[in-house]
Amino acid sequence: MIDLVIQHVDILSDDTVIRDAYISVNGGHIAEISTEAPKEAAKETIDGKGMLAAPGLVNTHTHIAMGLLRNYADDLELMDWLEHAIWPAEAKLTDDIVYWGTQLGIAEMLRSGTTCFSDMYFFMEQTAKAVQETGIRAVLSRGLAGVAPTADKALVENKELFTTWNGYDDNRIKVMLGPHAPYTCPDDYIRRVITLSEEIGAEIHMHLSETKGEVENVIKQTGKTPIAHMNDLGLFDRGCVAAHCVHVTDEDMDIMREKNVRVAHNPQSNLKLASGIAPVPEMLAKGITVGLGTDGSSSNNNADMLEEVRLAATLHKARLYDPKAIPAQTAWNMGTIEGARVLGYDDLGVLKSGQRADIVLYDTTGMHWMPRYNDVASLVYAANSSDADTVVVAGKVLMKHRELLTIDEERLRAEIATIHNVFAN
Repeated sequence: MIDLVIQHVDILSDDTVIRDAYISVNGGHIAEISTEAPKEAAKETIDGKGMLAAPGLVNTHTHIAMGLLRNYADDLELMDWLEHAIWPAEAKLTDDIVYWGTQLGIAEMLRSGTTCFSDMYFFMEQTAKAVQETGIRAVLSRGLAGVAPTADKALVENKELFTTWNGYDDNRIKVMLGPHAPYTCPDDYIRRVITLSEEIGAEIHMHLSETKGEVENVIKQTGKTPIAHMNDLGLFDRGCVAAHCVHVTDEDMDIMREKNVRVAHNPQSNLKLASGIAPVPEMLAKGITVGLGTDGSSSNNNADMLEEVRLAATLHKARLYDPKAIPAQTAWNMGTIEGARVLGYDDLGVLKSGQRADIVLYDTTGMHWMPRYNDVASLVYAANSSDADTVVVAGKVLMKHRELLTIDEERLRAEIATIHNVFAN
């Protein structure tokens, strides 16, 4: 018996759309896509009439519990925002607060069609617990700051997180090491991170070249750009996801291509914090893998990946005065299959037989979907995240007809209302 069949649904597969088709799901993977009904009975059937099935969106960089600080500190430059607002607020965090903040972020992501996210934060055991319970896919990193009093403890916690959770549920949860940034991680600490990476076989997730100030300070201290400096330290030898990469040179990009540094592009957060615009078309031209991320919801201020896809498609056109700089298909791929590759998944981000069954059904009955000349263009330029009707992760239905099945929304709202008082006072 088949685990799940989605019937009478239009299916976005690569850059083509298969009309009125069937998706059969078994063991967390897509067993078959066909225009004919499967002969075998299914444990669960979903009617996809009026829907477009598409791969789930992949958020390659976030601090998801920071949704608790949404609209808490706005219209500030990065370092001012961090030092005078965010870091003091984060001193109030606890296990319980981060657990519910993660639940909030996961609920928001599922409701907007995101099925996988990469997170770097604190109290990550609680984040892992929320991921386990809700059924979403995640790559988790314990944020590591070498200048913090907890620097040594954080390394131990990241190792424990890796030991406990990496590979959980057929790689539904993976774990990386999370050194925060060059300005919080001195060279000796980076070397300790690299040693731990080699010891346990973990890849690394780090903020790099996010602001002009960061780059200028590293050059002043070392004579090299952050990318060149981290390369000389050996950070890229074990596999690395580099968040932001706004201020990178041609030489930096050559290093990134050579060392397979995968980039998490965060267009909306970079704009809001006035950090700049990453040279993404130039990265793609050099063969660098680039995915999209929302960053935390305190600097965005949401976890809506469809917004990031749209912004990635339009922002670079304006920067380069070139309407073909990032075409719709390229932007969509960055939000799905390329984002999956950034996170180390080679069987995720496209709807095909054998791929992991992370699927979103978008309601196409809205006026903004009409007429349907090009469904990829509709997703990128016209669709709303609220069009996400049903969400499947690893073959399990987590949201059906806008109802979250693995999250108690009523309790979640009550817990967030209580937590609000912690930060408001």
